[in-house]
Amino acid sequence: SSTTQLVMSSIDQTYTDLVLVINGAGAGTGGAGGSMWLQFNGDTNGAHYSSTRILGDGSSASSARSTNTLMTGDAGSGDKLTDIINIQNYANTTTYKTYLARANRAGSGVDAIVGLWRSTAAINSITILPAANQFNYPSTFTLYGITAA
Repeated sequence: SSTTQLVMSSIDQTYTDLVLVINGAGAGTGGAGGSMWLQFNGDTNGAHYSSTRILGDGSSASSARSTNTLMTGDAGSGDKLTDIINIQNYANTTTYKTYLARANRAGSGVDAIVGLWRSTAAINSITILPAANQFNYPSTFTLYGITAA
């Protein structure tokens, strides 16, 4: 059913990296309304987050910077998103956490995003929030643990 957030908690700390795959979208009407945001360990302090993204639609390109962890672009209502978010060294307790993401919007283009969470805490939960409204139904959220070779 439709929901206003999703929390993945009690994340196993035995992997090197995480890959979060999202198929779905925020139910907005374009702009920030169709975007989704990440929070780690319930941290709601925007000063701890930053991200930079580049986006293109086949005829133009642009970039944006944010003090929150914006992970998707400007999806219109009903625009299906596929997001692949790679979170490096999530269990490390000596470095800030980074992620790389790619968002593919079926009707309007692609985004590439790099993000930073300014904390040395191991990531044990991920909250996914649509910037406005709620997630479109159906949406799927899958978290994979990656072990270093």
